[in-house]
Amino acid sequence: MSVVDVSDMRDRLLARAKREGLATVGYAVFDSPVGPLWAATGPKGVAGIHFGRGPSEWELRRLVRLYGPGIVPDPKPNAALFRELDQYFSGRRRAFDVPFDLRGITPFQERVLRTTSRIAYGELMTYAAVARRAGNGRASRATGAAVGSNPIPIVVPCHRVVASDGTLGGYGGGLDVKRYLLAIERAQVPPGGWPKRGA
Repeated sequence: MSVVDVSDMRDRLLARAKREGLATVGYAVFDSPVGPLWAATGPKGVAGIHFGRGPSEWELRRLVRLYGPGIVPDPKPNAALFRELDQYFSGRRRAFDVPFDLRGITPFQERVLRTTSRIAYGELMTYAAVARRAGNGRASRATGAAVGSNPIPIVVPCHRVVASDGTLGGYGGGLDVKRYLLAIERAQVPPGGWPKRGA
């Protein structure tokens, strides 16, 4: 069977799955300046972004729990997201307009990430400040874990959350990626973050 035949068969199967309501989430890979980003978009918006060419096992389980097994390769649902990512990485977009779907995480994680989603372009917020705004000022560590498990990075800008002492904290895509994203928005970022207060 030729490559053309396989591609045609895949397209026909995908069209049939859509007609019969079996395809609920489309996924595709965006080649970004920080490496490939696997993205999935469902009927309520962007449901997942993962650094790499495929989702993590946790992300895939979350999507299947929410949408069932109809997670199929399909770039069309991701077209608006990829356009906005391209604009963001080229410095032509400061805020994402695509809707996103945070279901499938705990209520506390959702409060933390909704708070994180409101951090403006180029601004920074500490984990402690996010915890306070999410309704539990003593939950800095849990807030860090919630930010660290963000299923929709970049669109929900967890890279804008830093430690109270000015250091970068952690990042699911790695600290080099966090530094790169912050440099898009804030120009140069010191190698370890910003100096500790009082230093």
